[in-house]
Amino acid sequence: MTTRTFTKMAAPQWLLDMWKEIDEKTFGKGFDCFAENAVCNLGVADWHGRETIRNNLRAFIDTGFTAYHEVVEFWDSPQLKIFHGKVGMTFDDPAVTPKRPSMVHFFYMDEADPSRVSRWVGAVGPVGF
Repeated sequence: MTTRTFTKMAAPQWLLDMWKEIDEKTFGKGFDCFAENAVCNLGVADWHGRETIRNNLRAFIDTGFTAYHEVVEFWDSPQLKIFHGKVGMTFDDPAVTPKRPSMVHFFYMDEADPSRVSRWVGAVGPVGF
């Protein structure tokens, strides 16, 4: 068993920068928060490497919607960060109703460089039943 103490605080700038890159569809320096060999598991995704994460998220976001990430709460510990938020999804097709599902993300920090994320595990939605 492992015990960790968390502090509820404002989301750090590195996380806000990453969400901004996704929201603005720029996919630039905001992804520098990831270690080069980071692993990302979003739903069924199993992406390995910072550039793979960046490129696959770009491809996903470019499938017909724009996202806007909102912070609900952020919990901090040295090795693990927990983010709870909402993501507004506006679709290119005006016939599709906008969605705003909940999301939770776990960011495991790199042991060699604790300023970088080594593993990102997240879940969003569902967007409907």
